[in-house]
Amino acid sequence: MSDALLAHEPFVRLSVFAVVLALMALAETLWPARARHFPRTRRWPANLALTIISTAMLRFLFPLLAVGAAVWAQSRGIGLFRLLALPFWASFLASLVLLDVLIYAQHWAMHRVPILWRFHRVHHTDRDVDATTALRFHPGEIALSMGLKMGAVIALGAPPAAVIVFEVVLNATAMFNHANWKMPRGIERALRLIVVTPDMHRIHHSLKREEMDRNYGFNLSWWDKLFGTYRAAASAPDFPLGLEHFQNEAPNGIAFVSLLPFRGGPVR
Repeated sequence: MSDALLAHEPFVRLSVFAVVLALMALAETLWPARARHFPRTRRWPANLALTIISTAMLRFLFPLLAVGAAVWAQSRGIGLFRLLALPFWASFLASLVLLDVLIYAQHWAMHRVPILWRFHRVHHTDRDVDATTALRFHPGEIALSMGLKMGAVIALGAPPAAVIVFEVVLNATAMFNHANWKMPRGIERALRLIVVTPDMHRIHHSLKREEMDRNYGFNLSWWDKLFGTYRAAASAPDFPLGLEHFQNEAPNGIAFVSLLPFRGGPVR
């Protein structure tokens, strides 16, 4: 499986990304959870441009990326899993779980450390949270995240196949849980037992600080419940989204999102 995934990695990533984005866009059109403040034509260009810029930057700064780091560690017998002589299936599953809790911890830190928040608030200025909000991260935050991920992959000795699966699944679930999709209540409740759903994550994008500082998970819903950051519902059914300091602006241009970390405004 590992060799096949490595050989077809770009195709797998792009295919899953395109299919999930298209499905979420369709679900948002047919069953929207909220009315939009801005049309997609004003928001999507900047959100999609950020992921293009970040991808190009990562290829320049980190030519190996996380998968390459996993291949490098594997070729040298480096990592905790190899030290423990874990079988492939155990190291594969452990990698998926441990990398996911790392993303949770990173997200928590982004809200707690002022300099990190300056970059992360790019994500939170989107007032119309939808599938493309999952792509709306400043390149500076993406670079930091990749550096942490590569360090964790090498330290663990994560199998390359596990890293590919984790990144593909994380990207897909992020688009899913940011989608402006009103899911059937019964299905949403069942899914929330395992994964972060749109209703659960939308609370994290609330204008209210006490709600924004909850539901940090991107993939598995377990970490918020385990570490005491879970919130089941917002204080009001139609709670506003975004950041209060930027409510009177139209935060949808590429210049705005690129320069936002260096602007004024409240820090944490």
